[in-house]
Amino acid sequence: MSDTGTGRISKARRQHVLARLLGDHEVTSQEQLVDLLASEGVAATQATVSRDLEEVGAVKVRVPGVERLVYAIAELPRDQVAPADHLRRVLGEWVVDVTWSVNIVVLRTPPGSAHVVASALDRSGLEGALGTVAGDDTVLVIAAEEVGGALLGNQLAEIAGQ
Repeated sequence: MSDTGTGRISKARRQHVLARLLGDHEVTSQEQLVDLLASEGVAATQATVSRDLEEVGAVKVRVPGVERLVYAIAELPRDQVAPADHLRRVLGEWVVDVTWSVNIVVLRTPPGSAHVVASALDRSGLEGALGTVAGDDTVLVIAAEEVGGALLGNQLAEIAGQ
C-alpha cells in the first residue's frame, strides 16, 4: 500500500482508505479509525485522522434506535458506485417511511440522517432514480418519467424492508 520507499502513503490515498473504512464500518471514534487504518497498513496519528475527517467532509450522525454517533461522509465522488448491499443496509437502517407522488419519492429518516441516505442512493446507480435532495430528516428522490414515483417508491420501500 506504500507509495514511497519510506513506508508512507500519499494524503489522497490515506483519505481514500479512510473514506472506504467509514463506509464499511460503524466508526464511533477517531482512535477506532486510527486502529482500522493501521489494520490496512496505513500509519496515521489521531491528529492526522482528525484533519482528514474534516477534509473529506465526515460528520457524526446518530445510529437509529441506538444512542451512539458514527462517522459518515455526506458526499463521495459521483462516479463511485456503491454495492447493492450497501444501499440495502443504509435504507434498512435509516429509512423510517416511504411515500410518493407522480415522480417524487419522499424518504423520512431520523433527524440528521437524510444526507447519509441521499449519498447512498446517489452512489447506488439505481435505475430510474435521477437524483436526490436531502434535508435534515427528509430525502426527495426524483424518479425518471418512464419509471414514476409509485414504481420507484415501492422498489425503495422493498429495499428498505418496509
